[in-house]
Amino acid sequence: MKRIIGVNSNSYHGYSIVDALEGISSAGFQYVELTATKGWTEHVLPTMSFEYLTRIKERMKDLSLVPFAMSGHCNLMDKARLEDFILNIKLAAFFDCDFIVSSIGEAHLKDKEHTSNEVVADHIRSLVPYLREYGMELDLETHGEHGTGAILKEIVQIVDSPYVSINYDTANVLFYGDVNMKDDIAGCVDSIGFMHLKDKAGEKKEWNFPALGEGYVDFSKIIGILEEESNNCPFSIEIEFTKEGPKDLNEINRAVQNSYHYLKSIGCEL
Repeated sequence: MKRIIGVNSNSYHGYSIVDALEGISSAGFQYVELTATKGWTEHVLPTMSFEYLTRIKERMKDLSLVPFAMSGHCNLMDKARLEDFILNIKLAAFFDCDFIVSSIGEAHLKDKEHTSNEVVADHIRSLVPYLREYGMELDLETHGEHGTGAILKEIVQIVDSPYVSINYDTANVLFYGDVNMKDDIAGCVDSIGFMHLKDKAGEKKEWNFPALGEGYVDFSKIIGILEEESNNCPFSIEIEFTKEGPKDLNEINRAVQNSYHYLKSIGCEL
């Protein structure tokens, strides 16, 4: 079965969703992960008008782009944010997404809550009826204090639902988790349901996430581990550049295009 490989629209942080969709399509990709991260990349949000969201849906259809996933980060440690995430699940269903991604804590913003794995698992378990209703998988991202596959596997096992898995971000585990990635993936590969392909350059704690193939992440090895275990989870490319960000839209488009060519060069079917 052909693996789904798309692009996270968060790669176009600071630019419009239309800019993102047109750049992703022009690069040759057929799939997009829409970003609905409140306070960061607000490409689509539940509070946007139905008319606007419908126009976005039609634009994707015109570009032959399939919205297969939504990046809907909320702080799942904070019970008060669960209603926001339920709305994100419903928004993802509106776009016919099969996957929704969230970190445990607040992505890109300061966490206001810290709690145990058991309490987090209880919060996530309360979302399962909505995931079941819409036939959607929640993939918890390696991020922040939950920056390794090993930590997230513990939470996924406590939740114990076929609707909840890990989104393994290949750069976050280095930036936040400082792991031996080969060993970390091998230890949680049976719980990985989604993967952000993100490269890493520079020092460990340096915000430097370039186009695929321009950093030091060994994607061929990572894909090899998944294939050995018959794990055909979807991939979503995420490019976050440096702290200064891309200099213009053309730089993002080039990085997305270069990532496409890199994946083709290592044997990925796109």
